[in-house]
Amino acid sequence: MLKLLVSRAASVSPSRNHNGVAAFSLYSSEFIFIICSRCVHSLQFATVDAEEVSGSRPAEVLNLVQGKWVGSSNSNTVVDPLNGDSFIKVAEVDETGIQPFVESLSSCPKHGVHNPFKAPERYLMYGDISTKAAHMLSLPKVSDFFTRLIQRVSPKSYQQAFGEVYVTQKFLENFCGDQVRFLARSFAVPGNHLGQQSHGFRWPYGPVAIITPFNFPLEIPVLQLMGALYMGNKPVLKVDSKVSIVMEQMLRLLHTCGLPVEDVDFINSDGKTMNKLLLEANPRMTLFTGSSRVAEKLALDLKGRVKLEDAGFDWKILGPDVHQEDYTAWVCDQDAYACSGQKCSAQSLLFMHENWSKTSLLSNLKDLAERRKLTDLTIGPVLTVTTDSMLKHVSKLLEIPGSKLLFGGRPLEDHSIPSIYGAIKPTAVYVPLEEIMKDNNFELVTKEIFGPFQIITDYKNSQLSVVLDALERMHNHLTAAVVSNDPLFVQEVIGKTVNGTTYAGLRARTTGAPQNHWFGPAGDPRGAGIGTPEAIKLVWSCHREVIYDFGPVSKNWEIPPST
Repeated sequence: MLKLLVSRAASVSPSRNHNGVAAFSLYSSEFIFIICSRCVHSLQFATVDAEEVSGSRPAEVLNLVQGKWVGSSNSNTVVDPLNGDSFIKVAEVDETGIQPFVESLSSCPKHGVHNPFKAPERYLMYGDISTKAAHMLSLPKVSDFFTRLIQRVSPKSYQQAFGEVYVTQKFLENFCGDQVRFLARSFAVPGNHLGQQSHGFRWPYGPVAIITPFNFPLEIPVLQLMGALYMGNKPVLKVDSKVSIVMEQMLRLLHTCGLPVEDVDFINSDGKTMNKLLLEANPRMTLFTGSSRVAEKLALDLKGRVKLEDAGFDWKILGPDVHQEDYTAWVCDQDAYACSGQKCSAQSLLFMHENWSKTSLLSNLKDLAERRKLTDLTIGPVLTVTTDSMLKHVSKLLEIPGSKLLFGGRPLEDHSIPSIYGAIKPTAVYVPLEEIMKDNNFELVTKEIFGPFQIITDYKNSQLSVVLDALERMHNHLTAAVVSNDPLFVQEVIGKTVNGTTYAGLRARTTGAPQNHWFGPAGDPRGAGIGTPEAIKLVWSCHREVIYDFGPVSKNWEIPPST
């Protein structure tokens, strides 16, 4: 009976809610967690207990270089986002300590650790690693461990944190078995004469770097790291120190699944130190996910050898055909306020056709936003923008003629979130479309606030061209949604916009990207994707052409005249 229960525990899969987003029932899994923890699966890879990390029992995060976990003479103390306690000690490398990382990256040749002509058995090895890691993440106790750990450092609801673990598991499942070597599939084209053929290959860059932000501490670094490794690169990985404990634990899991310890370096440092490392180690390619300001600096410092998935001021257009008001309001609430709005794909600007203005959409959206609460982390601390900064932005917007506060605009109450972080109620400000388009307002209105905040406006049939002009003027083109079942309207909007991940139709959203489709910006040759085979090949490999020309040479061949 015990074996049967455990077998069922290992095969539990998350339920799906009506939006197709991974959901999870704590109640139904609680007994399974108890069984697993007592008798079968111990987390041998883990060096922390997610539930016990606290000010009285602080965790420690190390660095990994040249196959060894190492500390540092310097440390950065991470404070608990919910109460301000010092609860994680991160061993941070300063500028004097980067040499081992420089040497490690420099030891990797430009042709990579493996490629189609070198150590091809490593493609199979990474298929096996993915198989084992996917299985590990499917175990309820393991998935719960990472879900809880994510919640501790980047507070979000259990369902939102679990969704990150679930997407990571499914991504790994996608690259089990032979799927890694299929990423390096080549092609051949007949030549001009007998014995000549041209072959196109996907080739690694060799030494590379990965820099990822705080908001998805497992999903983004794992997907980009594994993509880099699949293609034969040697990466150094830097995750925001506030959340790097999650990836440190994931690397330890990957090591138990067969990842060679020398294949990945993992560094904790501030931005200045990481910049110095990049300049001295000179990686052949750097993947950066984060702010546009840092992205542009890296592009200059690294002479364009970058792929970027930077800021996203993401828009949604509600078309003239009104359907499913409750459902549309719910998706808008999820897009704007899940994870406290700390998604690069969060809904930043909502354009409502005037037909929607006559419905209950706004009142429904207000009701949904106001049911979010800190106790279940459906609203929580904002880790990069303070409360004062967000409220000052609201005040500036309300100075625009015709603007008004729809809801929110106040600090959260009865909490112990430290003042270095933000804590406001889900907020929406209405700004008239004609005011948005004025030169002195446009930059203010389209400023990305990485928190629970959005702009809402409306438009008439005759103003669709104005809306499209607004989208053309924006600088970041990550996600977008066109909520309409009118094919001609959808065609018009998609044909005149550029966002790399665009959802269209009644159920269109801006957030919640799974592992089965491209996620990334468009309109920029430096743009990086994530998740799919196309994204991995684009970001983590380049094209190499090998032309075979074996002959034979004609017996009657003679040296021709000079040309």
